[in-house]
Amino acid sequence: MAMTLFDKLWQEHEVVALSERQSLLYVDRIFLHERTGSVALNGLLENGRAVRRQQHAFCTMDHIVDTRPGRNDDTLMPSGRDFIVATRSAARETGIQLFDIQDPDQGIVHVISPELGIALPGLSLICPDSHTCTLGGLGALAWGVGFTEAEHALATSTLRVTRPQTMLVRFVGKMAKHVTAKDLILYTIRSLSASGGAGYAIEFAGPAILALPVESRLTLCNMATELSAFTGLIAPDEQVIDYCRGRQFAPKGSAWEAAIRHWQTLQSDADALFDSELQIDIDSLKPQLTWGTSPQHCIDWDGEIPRAGEAPDEATAVSWQQAQAYMGVAAGHRLSDYRLDAAFIGSCTNSRLSDLREVADYLTQTGHRVAQGVKALCVPGSGGVKRAAEAEGIDAIFRQAGFEWREPGCSMCFFAGGESLGEGVRVASTTNRNFQGRQGLGVRTHLGSPASVAASACAGHLLADMTS
Repeated sequence: MAMTLFDKLWQEHEVVALSERQSLLYVDRIFLHERTGSVALNGLLENGRAVRRQQHAFCTMDHIVDTRPGRNDDTLMPSGRDFIVATRSAARETGIQLFDIQDPDQGIVHVISPELGIALPGLSLICPDSHTCTLGGLGALAWGVGFTEAEHALATSTLRVTRPQTMLVRFVGKMAKHVTAKDLILYTIRSLSASGGAGYAIEFAGPAILALPVESRLTLCNMATELSAFTGLIAPDEQVIDYCRGRQFAPKGSAWEAAIRHWQTLQSDADALFDSELQIDIDSLKPQLTWGTSPQHCIDWDGEIPRAGEAPDEATAVSWQQAQAYMGVAAGHRLSDYRLDAAFIGSCTNSRLSDLREVADYLTQTGHRVAQGVKALCVPGSGGVKRAAEAEGIDAIFRQAGFEWREPGCSMCFFAGGESLGEGVRVASTTNRNFQGRQGLGVRTHLGSPASVAASACAGHLLADMTS
């Protein structure tokens, strides 16, 4: 029987079928962070339970840590220090590996997981964070859970999971010079809506996907959750195998050779049937920017903000008007009409070395600097990314152009880190969410690719035309 990639991964991890749609799945890797990690770990300790496989459980400090140079356990978030101290104590007591604040490998969970080889093709991996689907870019079965589910998986290495349907999104055509994986996924959300993937595991495929570097595939799958999907997946190929080779936690010796042989089978069969299919032609795709309070509120960089009369129904028209009021934008205007106050490059979506190189190349080639009055900062996704960028002189390029250069962490992806720019501030951001208050009370967030955000910061207004 022909099977999709998702079917194969599900079957490999199914311990027992509990009903027609629910199964008990084996969980290969569990990753925690300090915002909820201590809750899951302390739940085990309070009930006298142990972590079943300590070597397969990991924790990092990323969500609420301060990213300013010279940081320590203190945070800008009230009581943030308590979360950090509690997580450190619980990780030590349960014996799982912790990437603490001063650890050279510390970083954002979805960045360090593939970087260290903790996430690998064919593995199942959970984390109490909705963007765990990032790791589907390697061909892993990865999804976000709650902290109670994380606690259960820590104790049993299993989880009861409702099986989603399958969707194939195939991209045809070639990406234009300045179009990135971030633009692909924003356009997909724009096309399907923010709920268009609800109840599905989405496999991304097509020539454009095969041409994407591995880190770009991680960006694409990262935002599958913004489609409300269970997860996103891309079949592993030789690029992925080369990427995983030699990683700290990757198999070695004969185990590596066996892993490669298995990974090469992780493809959807040619005649596999999906529950839903969508084809997207990207030949004419332009860089995308969001104008509203959902990733689906997205237009071409030179497009017009939609008018209520163009909405498909009354409810959408009302939501557009509400979003435009919050964002301080007007229907029929272009985004370049709006002055920018800040720019943020970071998050689990776009803080990898390739993202920082993209911006550094733009800054070097154009000679542009951050416009006067714009606060711009860059937060590398991990200690490894930061060291590699500094070895290449990327940090100097950012600083000379007017960016702050920070320590690794989630930072201003969301307000739980305690840092905000102020009410009414307009931010171009490489993050994944732009709902009201996501980056602080009253902050207006416009999502785009790293180069789009850098171009906007230098222009002093929203812009995604990298030729300007």
